[in-house]
Amino acid sequence: MKDLENIPALMAEIGQRARAAAAELAFASADAKRNALMAAADAVWENRADIIAANGRDMDYGREKGLSDAMMDRLMLDEGRVSGICDALRSVAAQDDPVGAVLAEWDMPSGLHIRRVRTPLGVVGVIYESRPNVTADAGALCLKAGNAVILRGGSESFHSSGAIHACLVQGLRAAGLPEDAIQRVPTRDRAAVAEMLTMTDYIDVIVPRGGKGLVGLVQREARVPVFAHLEGIVHVYIDKSADPEKALRVVMNAKTRRTGICGAAECLLIHRDIADGLGADLSRALMEAGVRVHAGEGLPGTDLATDDDWGREYLDMDIAAKIVDDVDGAIDHIRRYSSHHTECIIAEDPAAVARFFERIDSAILMHNASTQFADGGEFGMGAEIGIATGKMHARGPVGAAQLTSFKYLVEGDGTTRA
Repeated sequence: MKDLENIPALMAEIGQRARAAAAELAFASADAKRNALMAAADAVWENRADIIAANGRDMDYGREKGLSDAMMDRLMLDEGRVSGICDALRSVAAQDDPVGAVLAEWDMPSGLHIRRVRTPLGVVGVIYESRPNVTADAGALCLKAGNAVILRGGSESFHSSGAIHACLVQGLRAAGLPEDAIQRVPTRDRAAVAEMLTMTDYIDVIVPRGGKGLVGLVQREARVPVFAHLEGIVHVYIDKSADPEKALRVVMNAKTRRTGICGAAECLLIHRDIADGLGADLSRALMEAGVRVHAGEGLPGTDLATDDDWGREYLDMDIAAKIVDDVDGAIDHIRRYSSHHTECIIAEDPAAVARFFERIDSAILMHNASTQFADGGEFGMGAEIGIATGKMHARGPVGAAQLTSFKYLVEGDGTTRA
């Protein structure tokens, strides 16, 4: 039984077990990992009533804490969302195993044959807040990539995450893989987070999933490398060449489908030539849907935008709106205020689209498509462990392939260097 009072000792024990499990997973067969994930999906569905009941306890806790509607939506599980968790587990299971894949192969005049092949990172630490489905997504992707994972869910999702984690362990057991491959920190004590950030002997990378406070803390304090995005300040630029029907459909979905996710639109940029027409129509449509439009000069809105509205992540039924002179004006605004997560252009002019794609350096750029597609599952990854906005190693949705590194396999035949 782990001592939940002695956090340093608890985390050291979890780290040691994860490191030992990672050594076994590095050469686990693709079939074993696939079978573990399929068995875990079956277990989640068989235990859905218990998972939803556990989630009810978390929802009560969230209400007592005064969580926003958007945060409560992130937290909530019903049978449909549990079914989605099962689908994600099966989707990851069905993907090709990335471990051992040959990325490049060549021969040298010296007689050496060289291959660069994918290899697991080792141990991944995932720190997340209210979304209990991250337990399954992170566990599945890390396992698929041959990594052990240490999961530290938020206090809000404590019971839901525990119920889902038990199903993942059941899958590991059924496939004959080490149960320590997917461990969950069994305490709400925040000291466990501080420990994880400095566990350089045991953890190879940290992935934070949550709000600005959590991600900022991790990026400031971690001694372990981090894959993360701080905010999803997502812009949608409406070019003068935009098709009005496409613009309305995309903007409404990008803002209102789910306001609490990182791919939700937060700022609308309107070409000056269409501000009085399509721009005004979009603002009014958003307001009619219940969105508070913080409008810049020349656009109808709920209230007048201030400097604080540019570069703001609302995660709610709010959006900033501004007129820009042209695509270059949009690019300038995005360069100044973007969090380098996701940006979109609505346009029929190929030259405007090419300029937008060429000159903006966010992790994800979209054309005539809702920014709510900024998601690993929608990118064909089965699920994602997070979105990375840095430029080292992983960028954009982090799936199983992004949770690997590589090594060089060099073969000779008694070959010596002159």
